[in-house]
Amino acid sequence: MTQDGELDGLVRKRIRGLREARGWSLDELAARCYLSPSTLSRIETGHRRIALDQLAPIARALGTTLDQLVESADDDDVVIRPHRDEARGQTTWLLSREPGPQGVTVAKVRVTRPKPPEPKVHPGRDWFTVLSGTIELLLGERRILVETGQAAEFSTMIPHAFGAHDGPAEMLCILDHDGQRTHLHSHES
Repeated sequence: MTQDGELDGLVRKRIRGLREARGWSLDELAARCYLSPSTLSRIETGHRRIALDQLAPIARALGTTLDQLVESADDDDVVIRPHRDEARGQTTWLLSREPGPQGVTVAKVRVTRPKPPEPKVHPGRDWFTVLSGTIELLLGERRILVETGQAAEFSTMIPHAFGAHDGPAEMLCILDHDGQRTHLHSHES
């Protein structure tokens, strides 16, 4: 099978899978994307070529994007590997390959630096929850200890920095684009 044929088959499986996951019949999907049920059936079974003018409304009706529907099935590297930054005293696992809703990035960060660096500002908001240990958060003039199971959310226009308090700490962070660029700058290509 050619690579195009494999992608074609994958798109057909995705259409059928998304339709079935929603509990929709061919008739229900057809009504939502303005195609006939027989056309959809032939698309899903491979008895009809998929045209772009059909694929876009199908993707929209299924609540996905055309890009997601036709993206490659290349799953060779599903393992998320840590990026160690000894100079900054942190190890980062980027848990989202692409920015999520509203352009946010999710990362797990292990912090070993005992003292927060010089506080910085940038547009946006940061959010994190501490998975283990204690994070020392410098926020403006305040020094806040955020312990295991606690979370923090704040405007990043307030000068801020964080470090590990009394030993390494791990946290799960949600960062907007500016937060990612500031806090995870060593990951940019």
